[in-house]
Amino acid sequence: MLIKILVFGLLWRLVGNPFLALLILLVILYVLDRRFVGLTPNIFKPFQLSRRASRLRSDLAANPHNTSAKLELARILIERKKFSEALPYLEQTLSIMEESADVHYEIGLCHLKLGDLIKGESYMLKAVELNPRVKFGEAYLRLGEALAPSSPKRAAQFIEQFRDLHSSSVEAYYRLGQLYQQLGRAEDAKRAYREALDIHRGLPRYSRRQQRRWALLARFK
Repeated sequence: MLIKILVFGLLWRLVGNPFLALLILLVILYVLDRRFVGLTPNIFKPFQLSRRASRLRSDLAANPHNTSAKLELARILIERKKFSEALPYLEQTLSIMEESADVHYEIGLCHLKLGDLIKGESYMLKAVELNPRVKFGEAYLRLGEALAPSSPKRAAQFIEQFRDLHSSSVEAYYRLGQLYQQLGRAEDAKRAYREALDIHRGLPRYSRRQQRRWALLARFK
């Protein structure tokens, strides 16, 4: 905090305007976070996704049977958290790609995010049946995340399955710690948070940056 105040004071002195100095400081902090920490979102990405979605909609207006365009558009909508809009495109895609574990996973994810846990779990488990490592095991993680408020014991089982697939996932250990806390397993929770930090320290640099958010959250537990 002291460093930020000193930098702000220096910028104010240089530019002669406190509001401009604050704006420059915020830009500097954002750039540093994006480069080294990764807690703040990419502010340009929503605009890029929106432009790409518009092009895909135009393509589909000209060719409504373009399955690859439907799938790409659905994935963009999921990334933009527009799950109810993504779902019809995925369901149309599934009729063509019935054996796609990825499509089952994405339909399941939409249902989970929309609050339909029964359908969501059904599609997720079908995805796992088709490919146990679908999305690198993300199905287990998303099931654990969705079921945590209502069924913490089952959620913990899914997160443990994800952890077994990804012993180097800081997020898995952090979420497992949260679930253990919900279940009143305080020692297990502390152990999971410690393991999250230990794993993060042992990761290569590029991976440490990707998972730093979960390590920071675990550190404050």
